[in-house]
Amino acid sequence: MGSLATSLALGLRQIADGAVLRILLKSLGVTIVVFLVVATCGWFALDWLLAWGGLEDGLFAGAGAVRGAVSALLAVIGLWLTWRIVAMAVIQFYADEVVQAVEARHYPQQAEMARDLPFAEQLRNALSAAGRALLANLVALPFALVLLFTGAGTFALFLLVNAVLLGRELQDMVWLRHCHAAGDCAPVSRMQRFLLGGVIAAMLAVPFANFLAPVLGAASATHLVHRNSRNRSNP
Repeated sequence: MGSLATSLALGLRQIADGAVLRILLKSLGVTIVVFLVVATCGWFALDWLLAWGGLEDGLFAGAGAVRGAVSALLAVIGLWLTWRIVAMAVIQFYADEVVQAVEARHYPQQAEMARDLPFAEQLRNALSAAGRALLANLVALPFALVLLFTGAGTFALFLLVNAVLLGRELQDMVWLRHCHAAGDCAPVSRMQRFLLGGVIAAMLAVPFANFLAPVLGAASATHLVHRNSRNRSNP
């Protein structure tokens, strides 16, 4: 797995590159805006649901304040769970720019042969990735609640689910520029995909590190795909 470790190190170093740094700041700004919109809509929706469920202002003195506090707490918990989905959906949209920046500096021959993804395809990929992530996490949620008493079980389950999802998404961010259909033809093993996805999923759960995780994942995946492809061509 030396190639994976090297790819992560190269990806981390790449963040300091001017082109990648600009993409990081742009994607981070969009992510925060989307996050705030989702948070506000979520708070209002939860407040309405609680009021509709019987926790109305006239129920008792201070009912509105209690409802607002409960809504805010549930919104924060929900946003912590969905941050990785929002962040990865945004970077999926900007993935082509990240991959282009890494390829232009380190893999110019591959960059010349790559195809530029149309806006419609980038948007479709971003929405598809977000949908898959949301569905998988919703399916895992009941099991995660059962595992709450174990302490680390809930985190481990979400890490496992998102490692599988993110590993494939990160690989395809790169591979779709060189292959018209995603698939196992990419020169990345399932274990490498899983471990790369696991590292990025773990970073997405850590405050501040989660801001860097999506761009680091895209840059590292670019190095991993091309380094593996080079090693395959030169055994």
